Amino acid sequence: MGNDIFGKQPISHLHKEGIKSHLVVTDPGHPSGVALITVDATGENSIVVASGANGSLSTTDIDRAGPEITHSDVVLFQLETPLETVLYGIRKSFEMNRRVVLNPAPAQTLPDAIFPCLYLITPNETEAEILTGIRVTDNQTTRQAAEILRAKGVQHVVLTLGSKGAYLQTDSQSLLIPAPTVSALDTTAAGDVFNGALSVAIAENRALEEAVAFACTAAAISVTRMGAQASAPYRREINAWAENKTLSA
Repeated sequence: MGNDIFGKQPISHLHKEGIKSHLVVTDPGHPSGVALITVDATGENSIVVASGANGSLSTTDIDRAGPEITHSDVVLFQLETPLETVLYGIRKSFEMNRRVVLNPAPAQTLPDAIFPCLYLITPNETEAEILTGIRVTDNQTTRQAAEILRAKGVQHVVLTLGSKGAYLQTDSQSLLIPAPTVSALDTTAAGDVFNGALSVAIAENRALEEAVAFACTAAAISVTRMGAQASAPYRREINAWAENKTLSA
């Protein structure tokens, strides 16, 4: 984070929620990364990002997190920090026999050597096309894209399909897991919420089908709210939604 209000506010929020932040690094030379987000009448978003301090995350920072990685059930990565650092972290986590989940966003190509290190990958349609060359438009192309990713060495594939839910492909399963039907207000951070919830469920050793359903519910709740971090639901809200109970703040 930068040494500015955009860096200090999230840390304060983490502390309020009881989340550890001792490995968060303050970069005195760069401002915190920020995003300008616009949302249209249907809830779809467009985002312009100024990476700031995100762009200075280094392999040294990954090494500093080594003890935490060693004791982790799941290590979740995405691509908003330098690719070299991400790839280093993935390899290091894989060598420690950790389950590595990659949310390949923002979309970009990846070296083939990294795919066998992944326990699970979660591309959306656009990201899947960049990684596989298959334009995902229907059930057949969804399956084809997932098969290509598994052929590259990924153990499990979850292809996110927005309001339609998510497609799960493993050695023994190939199925579409529907998302709850909601009226979308703002889709910002839906992918982040999905991946966070999915990783939680995997860390709890839930069956992958159950884990994906849990993540779909979490993401569905998030799109009914404005904002990014503010839209992320608590576990009690996800459970209440799944049980058709009244949600409470």
